[in-house]
Amino acid sequence: MDADKTFFERDAFSRHCGIRLLDTQPGTATAQLTIGPQHLNSMGIVHGAAIFALADAVFAAAANSHGYVAVAVNINISYIKAATDGVLTATAQENNPQGRMGSYTIAIRDREEDLVAAFEGLAYRKFDKQ
Repeated sequence: MDADKTFFERDAFSRHCGIRLLDTQPGTATAQLTIGPQHLNSMGIVHGAAIFALADAVFAAAANSHGYVAVAVNINISYIKAATDGVLTATAQENNPQGRMGSYTIAIRDREEDLVAAFEGLAYRKFDKQ
């Protein structure tokens, strides 16, 4: 995870948002976001952009976990349940480890393990070393 951690540490936006990378393995990653007042929208629930940022960060970590550059080309997110406090955990799973295009499924869950959002990402693998 050292190379993956170094990659993630260069992600200034994720650090700014308070996202913490917990684990990476080839094709998978887990990250968390502790919800603070800065993550809430005007209705007092977690802003969709905060949830998206968490999902996108764990997507990037998983897609780049093989040691070559991978960049997002398409993303879809569905917001399932509102969250207001606690910790959100995002887990990314690679669906196809071969070829130039990588498909990833990310589940974002609250502290009760309820699904808050479902994210699907498609990455282009450049096969250039990071």
